[in-house]
Amino acid sequence: MSSYILRRLLLLIPVLIGVAIIVFGIVRLLPGDPAVAMAGVHATPQYISQVRAELGLDEPIHVQFGVFVNRLFEGDLGVSTRTRRPAAQEIWPRFKNTVYLTAIALFIASLVGITAGVISSVKPYSIYDQVVMMFSLFGVAAPVFWLGLILMLIFSVNLGWFPSSGMGTPLHFVLPSLTLAANSTALIARMTRSSMLEVLKNDYITTARAKGLKEKAIIIKHALRNALIPITTILGLRFGMLLGGAVLTETVFSWPGVGRLMVDSILARDYPVVQGSVLLLALMFVIINLFVDILYAFLDPQISYS
Repeated sequence: MSSYILRRLLLLIPVLIGVAIIVFGIVRLLPGDPAVAMAGVHATPQYISQVRAELGLDEPIHVQFGVFVNRLFEGDLGVSTRTRRPAAQEIWPRFKNTVYLTAIALFIASLVGITAGVISSVKPYSIYDQVVMMFSLFGVAAPVFWLGLILMLIFSVNLGWFPSSGMGTPLHFVLPSLTLAANSTALIARMTRSSMLEVLKNDYITTARAKGLKEKAIIIKHALRNALIPITTILGLRFGMLLGGAVLTETVFSWPGVGRLMVDSILARDYPVVQGSVLLLALMFVIINLFVDILYAFLDPQISYS
């Protein structure tokens, strides 16, 4: 296991280099000039040229990339062209806010989705099963921004139970986390139901019932544990996708997360912040996938890595 983890960690280097190349190229294909955005539309050509030289944008593209990679190995993401502060100081607080929101949303999605999927699989084709599948279909189909606005209208504007925007108290987490969790809850519920139905058909479940074990113990200790591998895969993928895809939720609820920061930075042509944000999200996604692979071995002793 230790050698496998070491190999996966070493693979982070080429993956991050590949992401850096792609992000570096795509960011520079964006229309507009960060020097003009920083200097202002009414700045003189001489001042714009001076700003471009300070940012290193007057150098050839391969020289700019070399400087970018060298700074990465030194742990330097560069300086924000919008605020003139280190990009890491701009990204890290906003990234933590997104992680908090994503973790709460995934916890809600896991708790509700797995519970609904298990009960639905135990009572297949019942009224409860049909209701769960109906809400799952709604959760998958409902656009995030629409659901966020509906929740805001009902629970914030009409009822006044929760704040509609910003971050500051635990109540601020409720609406954005529910909005972000809706789609994942539906997918987890459907995956749990499907996986549990397959497991419940196995012979060892029939044997356990023949031995007189309680149904609750059979479902939780035997069926659910063996059904957790595909569910764990979904959870790992969803966490990474929620980190990078929370931008709509953050925009609707004015959440100070990395998604909104990336949108603002793209509009301002703030290359260092955009590049640093994407690289950090890519790093987190790879680490989460590694953690999920390691978790497989604990869920199923038959799985081993060499």
